Amino acid sequence: MAIVYLLLALVIAGVDQLIKYFVLENLVDAGRVSAIPHILDLIYVENRGVAFGMFSDLRWLFVIITSIVIITFIILLFKDGCKSKLFSIACVLIVGGGIGNLIDRIAYGFVVDYLQLSFFSPVCNFADYCITVGTVLLVIYLLFYSDFAKEDKKNIEITDNGQI
Repeated sequence: MAIVYLLLALVIAGVDQLIKYFVLENLVDAGRVSAIPHILDLIYVENRGVAFGMFSDLRWLFVIITSIVIITFIILLFKDGCKSKLFSIACVLIVGGGIGNLIDRIAYGFVVDYLQLSFFSPVCNFADYCITVGTVLLVIYLLFYSDFAKEDKKNIEITDNGQI
């Protein structure tokens, strides 16, 4: 089953790269395009940093860190992925988005960003949103469904009963 999840991550990376191809072909010279007025604008941005452009021009450090994170999540997916669909989906989104942005950093030296929401001013891309949703799902899994969460609940129940 982990192979299927890995293939899904590659599909996410492929979709991300396909969208970025169209952005590079059509949006670079267009400037800002209002896709949904007052809600969603398309604007071409070369992000040379990480989230919100912080720590610009550390390309190879980000390539190394991203590669380590991707490899770690792939290992976890093969090791623990079949235990929980929530965990697996979180890994798929993080790996797929990570691969999409990693390809940009290696190929261009920056990440292609193009989505700007009216209520969230930083310009992002499909991969960024996949990584964000995957991270939120991972936190939910860790807090409420993982063995760590279950062990923590046992400790709370023991102390609530007055026993150690």
